Amino acid sequence: MGGPMTQSIVLKWGIVSTGRIADKFCQDMAYVENGEVTAVAARNLKSASDFAAKHKIDKAYESYQTLFDDQDIDIIYIATPHNFHFKHVRDALSAGKHVLCEKPITISSKEFSTLSALAKKKNVFLMEAMWTYFLPSLLKAKQWVNEGRIGTIKHIKADFGYLVPYEPEGRMYNPDLAGGCLFDMGIYPIALAQYFNSGPLDGVIVKTQFAPNNVENDVAILASSGDVTLSLATSFQCRLHNAALIIGDKGYIKIPNFWRAKSCSLYQLDEKIAEFKDNSPGSGLHFEATAVGVAINNNQLEHSNMPHSVSLLLQQQLETIRSNC
Repeated sequence: MGGPMTQSIVLKWGIVSTGRIADKFCQDMAYVENGEVTAVAARNLKSASDFAAKHKIDKAYESYQTLFDDQDIDIIYIATPHNFHFKHVRDALSAGKHVLCEKPITISSKEFSTLSALAKKKNVFLMEAMWTYFLPSLLKAKQWVNEGRIGTIKHIKADFGYLVPYEPEGRMYNPDLAGGCLFDMGIYPIALAQYFNSGPLDGVIVKTQFAPNNVENDVAILASSGDVTLSLATSFQCRLHNAALIIGDKGYIKIPNFWRAKSCSLYQLDEKIAEFKDNSPGSGLHFEATAVGVAINNNQLEHSNMPHSVSLLLQQQLETIRSNC
């Protein structure tokens, strides 16, 4: 996390898109003390105006570029479909805005490298919105690992899947919108594995099933990262266990609903020896928004929890998995 703020500025946020995740983000901004949403842009003015009215946002724009050019806006939150991220992030950075972009931030490592270089050139903050990395329950689990409470990590198991009815024109399945369960849900177990054991994937074995339009709708991944075995899965076909296990030679940590974790438990053999529960309000998106505000106030261009190097690694891991589908 960033250090103490020397001069705290309440950042003015602009929102790109009015979809479900943008709606949740704006709801959680009520719990952010160092930021406020002051503008929103959508593909049509009615959508932007309705969203602005719902969340009491001052300005609504029909043009994304108009939002990027608004001199009163400090930072842009981008929540459009994956395949539009590159253009929208690039345009926002080019306008000199700090950017928080939903995951996956791009759909290739080449795209991300371009954005990372642009952010550094423009001297602005850029982060992939891996909100899971900022949740108190994940931070507690990482603390237990760092304290040696489970010994040396041997296995990481994580899956995330929900039944998503097949709609070839919908965002989740549309190949023109970078649809498929790997980008949409699979990024979470892959990122979870990286959070506890960073490094490239080796010996990747992928079992994939496809929807009628050839978009993947069920992916199981077996791989190693150093001496750690990874067992990961994602699916549009069914609800998976949706939990994570971090298993060491002295114990293990169980994290239910790990992508939005509200608790975690520490075990030695079959005995639960510690439990953490997060009773904070909101969905959890406010933790990353607050952390971004702290980093920007500290003149940091990256956040240590989710630096550019991790986003690049995740893109490379996604490419490795896709090449084995």
